[in-house]
Amino acid sequence: MITVSDLALSFQGQALFSGVNLIFQPGNCYGVIGANGAGKSTFLRILSGELEPTKGQVVIDEKSRMSVLKQDHYAYEEYTVFETILQGNPRLYQVLKEKDALYEKPDFSEEDGNRAAELEAEFAELNGWEAETEAGKLLQGLGLDNMLLYSLMSALKESEKVKVLLARALFGQPDIILLDEPTNGLDPKSITWLENFLLDYEGTVIVVSHDRYFLNNVCTHIVDIDYTKIKLYVGNYDFWYDSSQLMQRLLRDQNRKVEEKKKDLEEFIRRFSANKSKSRQATSRKKLLDKLTLEEMPASSRRYPFVSFTMDREPGKEILTVEGLSKTVEGVKVLDNVSFRVNKGDKIAFVADNELAITTLFKILMEELTPDAGSFKWGVSTSQSYFPQDNSPYFGDTEDTILQWLEQYSKDTTETYLRGFLGKMLFSGDDVYKPVKVLSGGEKVRCMLSRMMMFESNVLLLDQPTNHLDLESITAVNNGLIDFKGVVLFTSHDHEFTQTVANRIIELLPEGGVFDRMTTYDEYLEMRG
Repeated sequence: MITVSDLALSFQGQALFSGVNLIFQPGNCYGVIGANGAGKSTFLRILSGELEPTKGQVVIDEKSRMSVLKQDHYAYEEYTVFETILQGNPRLYQVLKEKDALYEKPDFSEEDGNRAAELEAEFAELNGWEAETEAGKLLQGLGLDNMLLYSLMSALKESEKVKVLLARALFGQPDIILLDEPTNGLDPKSITWLENFLLDYEGTVIVVSHDRYFLNNVCTHIVDIDYTKIKLYVGNYDFWYDSSQLMQRLLRDQNRKVEEKKKDLEEFIRRFSANKSKSRQATSRKKLLDKLTLEEMPASSRRYPFVSFTMDREPGKEILTVEGLSKTVEGVKVLDNVSFRVNKGDKIAFVADNELAITTLFKILMEELTPDAGSFKWGVSTSQSYFPQDNSPYFGDTEDTILQWLEQYSKDTTETYLRGFLGKMLFSGDDVYKPVKVLSGGEKVRCMLSRMMMFESNVLLLDQPTNHLDLESITAVNNGLIDFKGVVLFTSHDHEFTQTVANRIIELLPEGGVFDRMTTYDEYLEMRG
């Protein structure tokens, strides 16, 4: 159990949150949500003991072992995969290292033998003899071969390191698990496995995630960071969202009624205050008016960008024909005899075991790469806008401000128009003068989405558009693509996003060709097992 009492944190005199009183119980999974900058990851750092609060305390049972998902993918380069996972239980790792060091001593003494016996007993008590088996099962659950156990972390690909660090956090049956964006970089199968692991887990889980589907599946409670407060709600993300929207409506309705009452009273006072026969009644109404107060609507830190894609013209029947595309990248054949036809009204989600295959396909379609074999043809009435997974070439080392950067893509280059447009995308005031090269990942994504909207294309290609975005921005993009009347070709790790946008799924098969169905994402997953 974790008890948080009167917790507060301030930076440079400004409160990030204050007056926080919470209890986290075993057997529950708590999803931590809030706008970017609200303090989600910071709150986890306080809970883990990495950061001291300005005020208050966090009390954890001293017998409880806490495990934390580390985000530094290069922190364990000199260790094997097994050693990295084993360090998820620091005491077990220490016992193993001390035990091995004793046995390696050339002058092994009787005292060393006694100490080794003590360590062996503790090693067994900590389930050390099952550690390799458990680590292997965790790797297999996350889609990795357990033969990797004795490979060096430095030899692994980035996607493999992500999974090893997650296995490290889950290893050894900790009492408390803190996870900061655990689904980042995971494929759908690994996410499903993680959901099932957490559903069966009997300890306390506290997780920060932008994945709405994941939060809905695993969370028993939602911890909302907003209004510089941290509040706990029972239920998953959808239940919290629907409840919060209802409360906002109730408050608005209540305030509207108060405002209407005030207007009625003010009108009465204005009309009768000069009338002697009505003056006493008007005075009483004035007193009543003075007592009426509007319950202040809290100024939420949540801000939703305005994402709306429009078309400059309607596309014809011919959209895109792809015939036998093949491509080898760095010695690996990522596309093999890929053929499909895109029709008017299609919103196609592309999936693949190797995500590089989808990125390569999109780059070929946008003529950034040349296929080794095959061809493709866009319909003459189509116009395309592309959202690449790697947007760094669009920003580079330019000294351009956001305003100057967007101007090159806009038909209307007046500052008034550009500032108004950027304001809708949450770049207000002096933000528009920030150099684009210093923008955060989320800010760059909003710039790229702004660029796409400027083109008014009737075909959109989006490679992982939800990366780096907070829940509010993901929701805005999600709704924008649902409302878009043109054609969408996209890929995303966000289950909810894919389920609600796509009406067709194309899987790029590792053995070549495609699996192509007019269906929803959930139906596709069920179909493919």
